[in-house]
This record gives sequence, structure tokens and C-alpha cells, in this order.
Amino acid sequence: MKPRIEVVAIDCLMVRLFDAIAEANMPWMLAATERLRSGFGAALVDLVPSYTTLMVHYDLTALTPTHARALIEHALTDLQPQAQGAGRCHVLPVWYDLSVGPELGLLSQRSGLAVAEVIRRHSDHLYQVFALGFAPGFAFMGLVDDILATPRLNTPRKRVAAGSVGIAERQTAAYPVVSPGGWNLIGRTPATLFDRERDGYSLMQPGDTVRFEAVGHAEFVNLGGDDTPLEAQA
Repeated sequence: MKPRIEVVAIDCLMVRLFDAIAEANMPWMLAATERLRSGFGAALVDLVPSYTTLMVHYDLTALTPTHARALIEHALTDLQPQAQGAGRCHVLPVWYDLSVGPELGLLSQRSGLAVAEVIRRHSDHLYQVFALGFAPGFAFMGLVDDILATPRLNTPRKRVAAGSVGIAERQTAAYPVVSPGGWNLIGRTPATLFDRERDGYSLMQPGDTVRFEAVGHAEFVNLGGDDTPLEAQA
């Protein structure tokens, strides 16, 4: 690993730790995050982790760009990966059904797998939360089984229901709120993914892990899930 520091703005520097997305990156990303938070202290405005980078937004009235760069270099000296399992593990119940996950059939056709096998493969993996973005509480997770990897829709939907679970390339995610979206939808979770009253707002944070658990319609509704078909919500 050879970190690179790139200028993003007058008060932002991007630390590029890796060039390719991989689950093995996360222990290093978490260790770097901890070091940078400690090193910048009160001068840190925000720290935004992603798959391969960390964006450091600092207080320009407290630090010069040269000083900020020096703090980053010092923080990354002799960096060691954080222990696995440092984040929380979440189990998200999902009702996999064509009425709320219309691309289940598409994934079945593209992969040559039965719908039941698509569901099994998606729910059989422990996913790493890499980053938050797009919408409040939207967690980018991966990596899905290669055979399930599917490009985003050519034309995004204008309205995707909250809780919708989807796949885009080798990423998977659940929509925390009603929003536009172009991911391939395969089901819906009743979990509350974003809550203004929750500490940290988002149910999931980078470094957490997620397992999807297939549940039947009755259990989904009992857990508070909205089973309104996607077309009826448009």
C-alpha cells in the first residue's frame, strides 16, 4: 500500500489508499480513519471514507495546507490494519418477491440461476459496508457473488420505495428513504435504515457488516414492512 494525497479543494485533501475495490481494504481504511481523526483533532471538519479513499476536510483557519498534508503523512506512518470484526454486524430481514423486487427475474435470466438460487446466493454472504452516500443512510455494500453482478438500469426509476434492496454491479444496498434510483431491485426490508433520533442517524456505518435474511410475506408485514407493489407506488 502506497498512499497518495490529492488536492480536492482549498480545505480538502483526498487520501488514496488503494486503486481497486476489495473487502480486504476495510481494516486499513478503518485504521487510517482512526489515526486521522486523532491526528487532526478539533481542526477536522469532516472525514469521508469510501471504497479506496478518505476525504479529509479541515479547518483552514486552524491549519495551512502544508500542515494538513504533514498531519496526514504522520498519521499514516507505520499504519497497521484494524482488527477484523471491529464494526457491528446487522441482520436485515428481506422479503424477496417480484412485486417489490422486479429485477429478480432479470437476475435469474442473466445468471442462468433459478430465482430461489439468486435469493440464496444474495442472502448467503456477509457484506462489508464500504461507504455511506447518495441518500441519508444509504450504505454501499459488497461484494456480491460475481454471477449476480448486474449493471444499473439504463433508465433510473423516478421513485423507489424505502427499504428496497438492490444490486448494481458487485454492490448491494437498501434504499433508506423514497428516492429515484437505478439499481436492480430484488426485494424489500422492513428495517429502519435512517432515523434522525438515532445516534449517528444511519443504522449502518463503514466497517459494519450486513447479512440479509430471507423472510416470508407474513413475517415481513408483521415486522412493519410495506408490501405495496412497486408499480402501485409509482
